[in-house]
Amino acid sequence: MRQHFLVAEEQEDVRIDRYLAEACENLSRSYIQKLLKDGEVLVDGKSVKASYKVCFGDQVIFDIPEAVEPEILAEDMDLDILYEDPDVILVNKPKGMVVHPAAGHYSGTLVNGLMAHCKDQLSGINGVMRPGIVHRIDMDTTGILIACKNDFAHNAIAAQLKEHSITRKYLAVVHGVIKEEQGTVDAPIGRHPVERKKMSINEKNGRHAVTHYEVLQRFSRYTYIECRLETGRTHQIRVHMASIGHPLVGDEVYGPHKCPFSLQGQTLHAAVLGFVHPRTGEYLEFQAPLPEYFEKLLEKLETGDRG
Repeated sequence: MRQHFLVAEEQEDVRIDRYLAEACENLSRSYIQKLLKDGEVLVDGKSVKASYKVCFGDQVIFDIPEAVEPEILAEDMDLDILYEDPDVILVNKPKGMVVHPAAGHYSGTLVNGLMAHCKDQLSGINGVMRPGIVHRIDMDTTGILIACKNDFAHNAIAAQLKEHSITRKYLAVVHGVIKEEQGTVDAPIGRHPVERKKMSINEKNGRHAVTHYEVLQRFSRYTYIECRLETGRTHQIRVHMASIGHPLVGDEVYGPHKCPFSLQGQTLHAAVLGFVHPRTGEYLEFQAPLPEYFEKLLEKLETGDRG
């Protein structure tokens, strides 16, 4: 069965063997190494070695036996759909939902719900594990995510992501009081040199990453901000804000391990998504309302209640 993957922005700068191991979790690393050694893995039409690092927008193609991918089942879910047409669908993702199936999460993901809702109308560029998925947000990040119903739309939206022309605004609450009204963090992000599941500021091997932030409201010990992504690296806002001494409230990976509030992960919400529609050429922009937990946290901060 031919596999066709389009490397997402947050996936770039990793070795191709590792990329394929994560994309096709039922394939052994040794089998992937054999495919690469035999020249069976093509990137933009050319065979590559295992040491090749994938880049955003790379087209990765290779053939595998029919029975290697687990069956991803459609599951009826009460999706919060913000917009839908024959080409794209925008969903307000809740906290705790994984975007696409992976090890330990083969059900209950957004993809499972999209498969039930859209039937067989999802793009196939990123393979059977990620139908329709052109970008993603973390499990504990809420808010807008766009999925594509066909390859035409998928390629168009991926191109806009690559050009950084898509509007992406996030709302967050961070530790500490930010003095300036607005600012920019321009620091490359790459894999943490020791803890490989984490990202970090990496001047040597990191990828270009830019986050613009603006203060919306200050509290005695915290700040409510809006972040606008110029790039879209893995954990970008979380890493960038932590790097300037203002980690996100509830983020136990990049911030304090103990939080005075009862939260499930970081306080981060993808509030605004704007893009040029792939078929009509019209610029569209959508907003996702703050989730209940976020509103309650802001109410507590306004009254000085620390939980």
